[in-house]
Amino acid sequence: MKKQIDLVVPWVDGNDINWQKEKNQYTAPKEGDQRIIRYRDWELMKYWFRGVEKSLPWIRKIHFITWGHLPVFLNTNHPKLNIVNHRDYIPTEYLPTFSSHAIELNLHKIEDLSEHFIYANDDMFFLHPLEETFFFSEDGLPVDAAIQNVLQFRETKGIAHIVANNLTYLNANFHKGEVISKNKKNWYNLSYGKKMFYNIYTKPFQNFTGFDDIHLPFSYRKSTWFEVWENCSDILDKTCSHKVRSQEDVNQWLMRYWQFASGTFSPSNPYRGDFLIIGKDDERIEKIIKNTSSPMICLSDDYEDLSFEKERDFLIECFEVAFPEKSSFEV
Repeated sequence: MKKQIDLVVPWVDGNDINWQKEKNQYTAPKEGDQRIIRYRDWELMKYWFRGVEKSLPWIRKIHFITWGHLPVFLNTNHPKLNIVNHRDYIPTEYLPTFSSHAIELNLHKIEDLSEHFIYANDDMFFLHPLEETFFFSEDGLPVDAAIQNVLQFRETKGIAHIVANNLTYLNANFHKGEVISKNKKNWYNLSYGKKMFYNIYTKPFQNFTGFDDIHLPFSYRKSTWFEVWENCSDILDKTCSHKVRSQEDVNQWLMRYWQFASGTFSPSNPYRGDFLIIGKDDERIEKIIKNTSSPMICLSDDYEDLSFEKERDFLIECFEVAFPEKSSFEV
């Protein structure tokens, strides 16, 4: 029987006055990571849907997660679209939430979510047609590349602290040596190319010290969420209780690491797309989007003080070249 694959994406309209009021009511000004780059809307969501429709026509359902607001263009009656409010699946004790981590860590509670699903952010775009096997093997395992590295701390507000928390709980539940010995083909796989040597270099370390975490859509099995919650409920509960992102959190990459350690993934070429920074990599962004020359692309919003309107218009112009026609998800 052909497996069903869903796509999950969270979205927030940082310009919504009511959302801003509620956020200000429940969070202190300097609490956690509240930088504008966490919430501002680049008005690119319609191109996200255009890319999905052209690249992933086999998707069973798109679960569109929202605080309550919706893009004005969205065809809410589309048969493949499931609009999911935070209160529809996130436990009441964690609401309201303005943290992407709380939104992510409860995905398994979304009603009618398939066992096999792809998780993507709204800054991650699918650029050209991809087969189901790009994301899941024939036997239903998430396709991924378990490339180890050594975690480095470069900035005080970066994600390194969260990754360190993920690794702490991973190592508490798995013995690295036993994991690799049991599934050597998952760690020393020719499909990794030169990156396989990363796993050789890190072999002397007793514990997992980090992974290649490119910001792109990942493939998951819903059952992994239940398993991690069963074994790491304390840190997951603590993370979900934070109203905004905190360096004390874990994130959905813990589920990815768990798939690595439990051997429930299928090794693949580690190149799966491009991670580019708006305002820094504009030349490459323009070339890749207009030529749809990469499977997937993440457009990272890293600079608070860039010329937002100029960059937004530039990106819209690029996407109009790649996806000029409206999708069925647009009214």
